[in-house]
Amino acid sequence: MATQRPEQSHHQLKSLFDLLYLRLCRFADEIIADSAAAEDIVQEAFIKFWQKNPDVKDLPAIKTFLYVLVKNACLNHLKHQKVVQKFAQTQTQEAEEAAVLKAEVWGEIHRAIASLPEGCRNVFKLSYFEGLKNQEIADELNISINTVKTQKARALELLKLRLKPETFLALCLLVSEKYF
Repeated sequence: MATQRPEQSHHQLKSLFDLLYLRLCRFADEIIADSAAAEDIVQEAFIKFWQKNPDVKDLPAIKTFLYVLVKNACLNHLKHQKVVQKFAQTQTQEAEEAAVLKAEVWGEIHRAIASLPEGCRNVFKLSYFEGLKNQEIADELNISINTVKTQKARALELLKLRLKPETFLALCLLVSEKYF
């Protein structure tokens, strides 16, 4: 049995590629509706074929083999796309749920702060939301620094009583973020 020279085999493979490439691309695009991905799939199919069967002999069998390779790769591509879409959908849903939860927590925190006596509320906001130091608050409100400290402690105690433990913890975390 005579073996083919490498350039003869290469020429046969190029002829096969030229003959089937566009057909296979159109076939793949019909399945996955993505022409760029279809071209990638067809190119990968040819590479697999060339790695396994460098000698082109039986054209009908080769065509069938390539169509099956492309079809299976397209189906795998679609399965992968479904997984990606489901993951993205889950991430979006989780982000929406987190946003709703965050809005609810903020609403509870602001409601509780609004219910504080005016002096406590003013000191609390200036300290924890505006980031002013105790002396700056005392100067701005014309009160003593000890009054500022007392009002801050009183505000935290009242908020601790008025908020659910997990909401108070969220408030503490939000307040501590401003200082780190």
